[in-house]
Amino acid sequence: MAKLKESKGVPVAENPEVSNVFGQTEDFLYKYRNIVFGAVGAIVIAVAGYFFYNYQKSNQNKEAQSAMFPAVLAFEEDSLDIALKGDGRHPGLLDIADEYSGTNAGDLANFYVGVAYLKKGKFEDAITYLKKFDADDFLLQARAYSLIGDAYMELKDFDNAISYYKKSVNYKSNEQYTPTYLMKLALAYELTNKFDEAAKQYERIIKEYPRASEAMEAKKYFAQDSERTN
Repeated sequence: MAKLKESKGVPVAENPEVSNVFGQTEDFLYKYRNIVFGAVGAIVIAVAGYFFYNYQKSNQNKEAQSAMFPAVLAFEEDSLDIALKGDGRHPGLLDIADEYSGTNAGDLANFYVGVAYLKKGKFEDAITYLKKFDADDFLLQARAYSLIGDAYMELKDFDNAISYYKKSVNYKSNEQYTPTYLMKLALAYELTNKFDEAAKQYERIIKEYPRASEAMEAKKYFAQDSERTN
């Protein structure tokens, strides 16, 4: 996901206010900036691409599929302006989302638009379009909730971030992605000084997803937050 933006010239990970919150764990955000808010690229593109081609197979609206294909290619090449607005010959995702509203392709276009705006640092626009996305699958809908949470985190609206991270955690939980969403939720709780709630998320990773790559870090931060709540 989009990298944490700077606040008054100071990266959020190095902001004194955040350092005060985390005390001796001031490296927390730095580490999780890479793990949690790293590139939107590979995972999102891979997941979204998978669903795009599946939607293409099942969607009867061939015109919408055809219109969307060049925009998706531009998105995957990180040509975000072309992906959003088109190249003069093919429509962009914004027009597709509007013109084909109510179709599978139009719905998926909302997801792509939201991710593109997130990468461009337009977090409020990202939230608007990601909230329009609605899919009954176990991967992409949870991913959309998580990305909305990321956008709220960038806006320092931690309460809304917590709300959407909870949605991503609770939406068809799975071993592959849920631990990452739990780490994000724990981070949001850290930033609101709710260390007891953060500890619960780490504990859930430890108990429910012991083989997840996040489990080791979860043990470390669970111990730190547990000390703070005693």
